[in-house]
Amino acid sequence: MNIVQEEFPSIKVMVIEDNKPMQLVLNHHLKTRFQVSIFPDGFEAMAYLHEGHIVDIIISDLNTPRINGYELLDQLRTSGFFSSIPVIVLSGEESTETRIKCLEAGADDYLIKPFNPRELLARINAILRRTGKISTI
Repeated sequence: MNIVQEEFPSIKVMVIEDNKPMQLVLNHHLKTRFQVSIFPDGFEAMAYLHEGHIVDIIISDLNTPRINGYELLDQLRTSGFFSSIPVIVLSGEESTETRIKCLEAGADDYLIKPFNPRELLARINAILRRTGKISTI
């Protein structure tokens, strides 16, 4: 599934989430500011990237089918083309060990579900400012 909103096409956000209600929540909160592409797993997301679609930031659930969040981070960080794309892991896994493992694997941030959508937007904006994609939103 690929949902794209053209309202702010300059900032492209890829969401990797297999839970349909969570896909809808994320799309609802992100589409007013960003172009959003949603994929149910890392396999489809990586295929999209390999087709030449470049995104500015990725928000990924940790536990998705086929390619999970850890495998996705590994593929992104070892790629010559995609290694600099920031990744926020959005997961229900609350343990400190899981968060550390994700950050050590290359995640730029980690947010626990359930989450405050304003906090997610603030974290996205902070990363995009740091990478020079935006000055302020």
